[in-house]
Amino acid sequence: MHENADKPSQDEARAWDSARRQLSNGLLSIIMPAYGLGDRIASNIRHVHSLFEEKIPFEIIPVDDGSDDHTRPEMESVSQELRHVIPVYLETNTGKGAALRAGFRASRGTHILLLDGDLDLPPSQVAGFFDILEKEDADVVIGSKRHPESVLNYPWHRKLLSDIYYLIVKLLVGLPVRDTQTGIKLFKRSVLQWVFPRMLVKRYAFDLEVLSIAHEKGFRVAEAPITMDFQGGIGAARPEAIKRIVTDTLAIFYRIKILKYYQSVRELKETTDFPLISIIVAYPEPSTQLDECLDSISKQKYPNYEVILLPDFPSQPGAFARFGMKEQLEVIPTGKIRPAEKRNMGISAARGEIVAFLDDDAFPTDGWLRRAVAYFSDERVAAVGGPATTPRNDGLLAQLSGRVYASRMVSAGFVYRYIPERVREVEDYPSCNLFVRTCALRELHGFHTEFWPGEDTYLCLEITKTLKKKIIYDPWVHVYHHRRRLFRPHLRQVARYALHRGYFARKFPETSFKLSYFIPSLFVLGVISGIALAPFSSLCRFIFLAVLCLYGFLALVFSFSLRPHIWMLTCTGVVLTHIVYGVRFLIGFLAYRMPSVVAGFDHASESTE
Repeated sequence: MHENADKPSQDEARAWDSARRQLSNGLLSIIMPAYGLGDRIASNIRHVHSLFEEKIPFEIIPVDDGSDDHTRPEMESVSQELRHVIPVYLETNTGKGAALRAGFRASRGTHILLLDGDLDLPPSQVAGFFDILEKEDADVVIGSKRHPESVLNYPWHRKLLSDIYYLIVKLLVGLPVRDTQTGIKLFKRSVLQWVFPRMLVKRYAFDLEVLSIAHEKGFRVAEAPITMDFQGGIGAARPEAIKRIVTDTLAIFYRIKILKYYQSVRELKETTDFPLISIIVAYPEPSTQLDECLDSISKQKYPNYEVILLPDFPSQPGAFARFGMKEQLEVIPTGKIRPAEKRNMGISAARGEIVAFLDDDAFPTDGWLRRAVAYFSDERVAAVGGPATTPRNDGLLAQLSGRVYASRMVSAGFVYRYIPERVREVEDYPSCNLFVRTCALRELHGFHTEFWPGEDTYLCLEITKTLKKKIIYDPWVHVYHHRRRLFRPHLRQVARYALHRGYFARKFPETSFKLSYFIPSLFVLGVISGIALAPFSSLCRFIFLAVLCLYGFLALVFSFSLRPHIWMLTCTGVVLTHIVYGVRFLIGFLAYRMPSVVAGFDHASESTE
């Protein structure tokens, strides 16, 4: 395909002259995201290299988005063969957006070419992109299947989906381009420097968000004709992918038209002095999940951190040597004590300016440390947190638990804890993924050990009310967090959360006396009242049935999946979560003492559930 598609066109010489003029003192960085392309990534990189060699100054940055085949070793091999190739490797598959951001961080170019690694689009077309960039005084040039001069071999069903999506985008976002999804785009560097810090979408609607942010800022976007011989399969046309694209598109519309979010995001410059970060992981005993956590920490592209492990009992000598953190890792056996007490021991041992609390059943994505530490240049910020999403390798019942937590009917305004949402200031954040200044922790004497769970809620209350400092949520300070299975383990965890929140709602109303926390209890009380009163009044019976029908409808809507068994199990999980949370919240709210103290919960037994 490459040989035929890349034959010189009539205007090719003029187009390359335009590229050379615009790159006279610059460089073109070609970022190629790849996932599962081990059988052809090396030949694709060689082809791109041969195309640009001796024509313009360039570098190729292939990004492996956590592939589980031999994409990475193929990239390593070709990078040793070709001097202009600088590979980037992501340890987990987090989507095209994350891959392109990682590639951009590694790039040096004045101009950036985003080129899909599968080369469905002949890269020789970029010469014409430079010509259009110069002629139209544009900042961005995108390949467009809908350009009148495009030559396509494209299946009718993909064209139909493209046409429908174009109409949705035009109606909702008002973006003046006819195609956002084609995988070849040329940017001036200044555009992506503005856009990437504001990005939230990591997967299917990434391209739309990039162009929407650029257009809203006032950057000029031009379109170029392309030649496409579609060789792919169903790809992004899968039903679940279509659902996600629509959801993300609606979210982009909301952020642009309603929130005016993108313009409000402050500039965030990545740190250059790299303060020491102490990562504290409390756990009862070693596990495969702890191994996964440490493996991801060891691959962070941040040069100055230490890891403090807090197990119940001493580990075998050399137990963690395979993670390559000999100088950075300290193991402090604590005995069988609760997480707050363990973390306080870690705080006492920490040497870093910043402490990062991470659960042993969570593992960070690439850039976790770098992104979080950037906020601490602002003295008003004492803590930073980010989403803890369900990893793809969790089993079905654990995935369903994650779906329940990520439902707006369950988490309401706190759903950002489970799925990435916009940057914001928050009052309360869980310690499964929380960075705090060490000086603030020591001023507050660490966690209050009489609260478990809830010690992190009280810590955040002291940060915001006592120290009058800020807690920032950022979607790119991202970890994956394994979930307990539906139903029993999940509901036991929900019950524990509800007890602490109910107690805090009465004891510390500043951050916990919120309507959203009371709604499950009101629902439970309403059901009990309805059952009690319905036999005595037709009006009460009618109201009771109407409310139950409305609730059932909403539960179905917010649990929706194209797979019926997933839909029904998630809906059941939502209903049971509401019932358990509602009952236990009331118990906590009415309790004289913190319920966990009375119950004497044991961290080890809970963590191995």
